[in-house]
Amino acid sequence: MNTDKRLVYMDHAATTATRPEVAEAMLPYMTGHFGNPSSLYDLAKASREALEEARERVAAAIGAEPKQVYFTSGGTESDNWALKGVAFAKKEKGSHIITSVVEHHAISHTCEWLEKQGFSVTYLPVDRFGMVNPADVEAAITPETILITVMMANNEVGTIQPVAEIGAIAKKHGVLFHTDAVQAVGHIPVDVGELNIDLLSLSGHKFHGPKGTGALYIGPGVRLDPLMHGGAQERGRRAGTENVPGIVGLGLAVSLAVADMAENAERLTALRDRLTAGLLAIPHTYLNGHPDKRLPNNVNVVFEFIEGESILLLLNRYGIAASTGSACSSRSLDPSHVLMACGLPHEVVHGSLRLTLGEETTEADVDYVIAAVKEVVQRLRDMSPLTPPELRSQSIGGDKICITRR
Repeated sequence: MNTDKRLVYMDHAATTATRPEVAEAMLPYMTGHFGNPSSLYDLAKASREALEEARERVAAAIGAEPKQVYFTSGGTESDNWALKGVAFAKKEKGSHIITSVVEHHAISHTCEWLEKQGFSVTYLPVDRFGMVNPADVEAAITPETILITVMMANNEVGTIQPVAEIGAIAKKHGVLFHTDAVQAVGHIPVDVGELNIDLLSLSGHKFHGPKGTGALYIGPGVRLDPLMHGGAQERGRRAGTENVPGIVGLGLAVSLAVADMAENAERLTALRDRLTAGLLAIPHTYLNGHPDKRLPNNVNVVFEFIEGESILLLLNRYGIAASTGSACSSRSLDPSHVLMACGLPHEVVHGSLRLTLGEETTEADVDYVIAAVKEVVQRLRDMSPLTPPELRSQSIGGDKICITRR
């Protein structure tokens, strides 16, 4: 057990710690520069200038123009706004939306709600790696199609989707293309022009910015109804007094993430592959998601004969923070919709473990996690009635795996 209670954090896809320099940059806008940026007096000027500087930083991070960036409370609001905004703005033209079966619930649940409002939705299948086939996207387009929404990178298995191809297909047919890039921005290169993107969602707390901050990129000529009404903020498209401290933090965090992205991706990819190899050495363990076209920091595996929830509880005793399936639904007993869509059997899906690395992750952390997971998996398999005799401790030596305690 990790007796000194040091945390080995392996859940960066769920959230990240706010960088100290980001938190420091936010503080003045909570105290001295507290003015409402919509006001006309001098006190508001500093807030207004900080807001626009952050807008420029976010725009630069995704290859957009500042006037195309609109601040929100996070990825969920951005996704809701994109889908509902386009649906109701274009309902006279058509009522058909195309998405995939592996989207985040901020997309899938919004699509389900839109179906109740009279819209039709096509949910495209994926292959065993969680990848959408662009040919399926094109085949699903009808004269009624008004929007295609496919995530850039999956939050559970890390698979990176062929968004440039999908965006090109959408453009060819005159259909708007939205992508949930919450897991991608700050981790892999993103350029809305090169990727043929009309709308893009991002969230600050996924790249060491503050929680409760996000943005929606709205491309040129894209018309969508407001999600929130009440004021003229964000050029009349998103009502509500702006969260200036949070927006300042979001802007700085995304700039820092992009500046360090290439170096971090190279280092994390090496650690990811080391962790993957160590876990796959455990018998009856399988990697989920695409082996190569995946986020640099994502490892998702399934262990047969045991349950992920039990794995998490025991790993927590070693000071290891991880998740099983999507962090947003980790309190649910339902199996991962992503893993089910990839074709995994129901009983195997429940044995999933997601480990997502970050800037502070070290090689020593990876080796510690590998050793701890091996011990935990063996312990649980010894307890499980589903485990075949040859995988029990008495059949493989009987001694507990010895790990170096922190």
